[in-house]
Amino acid sequence: MKNLKFLSKSLPLFVFSSFLLFSLDSTLQAESKKGKGVKKLEIATFAGGCFWCMEPPYDKLPGVEKITVGYIGGTKVNPSYEEVSSGSTGHTEAIQLEYDPDLISFEKLVEVFWKNINPTQSNGQFYDMGSQYRTGIFYHSDEQKKIAEESKKKLEKTGKFKEPIATEITKASVFYPAEDYHQKYYKKKPDHYKRYSIGSGRVEYKKKVWGDE
Repeated sequence: MKNLKFLSKSLPLFVFSSFLLFSLDSTLQAESKKGKGVKKLEIATFAGGCFWCMEPPYDKLPGVEKITVGYIGGTKVNPSYEEVSSGSTGHTEAIQLEYDPDLISFEKLVEVFWKNINPTQSNGQFYDMGSQYRTGIFYHSDEQKKIAEESKKKLEKTGKFKEPIATEITKASVFYPAEDYHQKYYKKKPDHYKRYSIGSGRVEYKKKVWGDE
């Protein structure tokens, strides 16, 4: 304030006014940049069998900020991998995405989901059998539910599947992140991941149904 009083006395009025306008404009631009820098992320949760295999398709998509593998849909609090894999907790392996809806839509995320699973298999995924490997879309809003249901109907009409779509669309419950060694497993253990993903039949199935899409 002292500096402004000094300037107001020593500078011509039009110069002082220009100085004030410049200072105000600079402040507003700085505040505007701060506001633009804050991303409003949304959450999407999908279960597609082994969660190792569901990370890579999303990891390369612009707008997907973070992927966490974990467990959802069960009753036990904070279950371990051993407990979930035994099929005793009611959970299924899943991935949870944090994404920027300005860069990628939920519709697109659902589309990628369908193209990386066998949606007609109700007892697991590929050679991983049991409810802990069941497929599902766990919606976080009414809008996500609507989009998922419409996408499922659209998938049924493609004629690609002789059997009915078994993937469930249910409201998201508590999601528990899996142990650290499961996160980004395909990067930590690329050789083992590659053998598993091919050996499970997932890679062959995707190519048979979707080709190079």
